[in-house]
Amino acid sequence: MSDQVDEIKQWIIKGDHDLGTAKITYLHIPEYLDTITFHCQQAVEKYLKAYLIFQSTIFRYSHDLIYLLDMVTQKDADFNNLYDTVSELQGYAIEIRYPNETIFLSNDKVEKSMIIAKNVRELVIDKINIPIDYNEIIDREKWPGGNML
Repeated sequence: MSDQVDEIKQWIIKGDHDLGTAKITYLHIPEYLDTITFHCQQAVEKYLKAYLIFQSTIFRYSHDLIYLLDMVTQKDADFNNLYDTVSELQGYAIEIRYPNETIFLSNDKVEKSMIIAKNVRELVIDKINIPIDYNEIIDREKWPGGNML
């Protein structure tokens, strides 16, 4: 396995850990909405970085999803339709982690954040065409409202 493929896999797996943490937290401690959305943002960040590495694009390490998406879309226009959804997660990187910042979160916003993260993952995986094990637990359990992620 090449070093580049190994690095891409590591980024995807770390993103999956964030998405899995978001789902497990939502199922078991649903009132931790800020933590859940933070992990969704982190997952998307890692998936986009994995794709940038796949593209052999040099980028600065940043939590800014719009910057990362700008870098991705310079070489792949298929990601252009993600701007609106990814921008919803933008404020969940840093601001939401501190008590002096107020961001209103609803269950709908949190569930949407998890869906966005999963959709970004699926697009990246389709593009890179590298087999990466996926922990099916993320999809197995239902949310409190009865929907599946």
